[in-house]
Amino acid sequence: MDLLHPQLSAFAAIIEEGSFEAAARRLSVTPSAVSQRIKALEDRLGQVLVLRQAPCKPTDAGQRLLLRLRPMQALEVEAMADFLPEEVRRSQSRPIGIAVNDDSLHTWVLPALATLHERHGYFFDVRVDDQDHTLGHLREGAVLGAITSERKALQGCNVYPLGRMRYHAIASPGFARRYFPQGMDAASLARAPMIVFNRKDDLQARYVRRITRAQLAPPVHYLPTSTGFVEAAGLGLGWCLAPDLLVRAARAAGEVIFVDEGRTMDVPLYWQCVSVHSRTLEDIGRALRDTAANALRPSTGEA
Repeated sequence: MDLLHPQLSAFAAIIEEGSFEAAARRLSVTPSAVSQRIKALEDRLGQVLVLRQAPCKPTDAGQRLLLRLRPMQALEVEAMADFLPEEVRRSQSRPIGIAVNDDSLHTWVLPALATLHERHGYFFDVRVDDQDHTLGHLREGAVLGAITSERKALQGCNVYPLGRMRYHAIASPGFARRYFPQGMDAASLARAPMIVFNRKDDLQARYVRRITRAQLAPPVHYLPTSTGFVEAAGLGLGWCLAPDLLVRAARAAGEVIFVDEGRTMDVPLYWQCVSVHSRTLEDIGRALRDTAANALRPSTGEA
């Protein structure tokens, strides 16, 4: 049973499933019925909402609608809780979209999600992106909340500080002896291979600018895996910045070292979520804050 208008449910299903056919299967109707509902919704709003491609994507107007629709879906489940508990349990299997940076996902976020699933039965649709870009998923309406490095709240959203993730420059002992015998400076950093998560990731570049005050162009490996960063550094592929939460075991085993013991980079993290009175979002925010308090360094007091 849905409290939302069938046209809105069809729109959400298409975006989440990626096609009219998959949405029809989820809604237990025909693809023709889904198509008719979307056409009626687009006619009603006077906007094209869905890009008919593989997979289907929302248009700009569709993204604006999603931004309003996601909180309504969460509130729908909560509104039914006192009347149809069995229906609610089925509805809770609908994944809740959140955007997370890869370093957080592989260090402290998974325990929080596991706790939420055990206590409340929530399921999650996790979108992974750089911490400087996760907010884009919230802005587009693809998720209900995001772990981000952005302190300023989006319009219609709340923001909560989580703590600071500390990064160290690491490399294998042999790599450090070869490229940084006198430490990190402009000359050595310009020629030492650098490992970067992807082309959105400018953390290493910011670190280099902090040291050298110069815009360098070292050789780069692109490696989109946080855990692979540490292994790649240990194998001598290059140097990189990695969170201390991921480095401890490899450092204790002597596979990597801190290239510059006296210099670190702290990245503040925040939880931003849509501003609605929702028990679901309160549960998620509380679990993330509690887990982050035990894993991250304290925030510096900013809100």
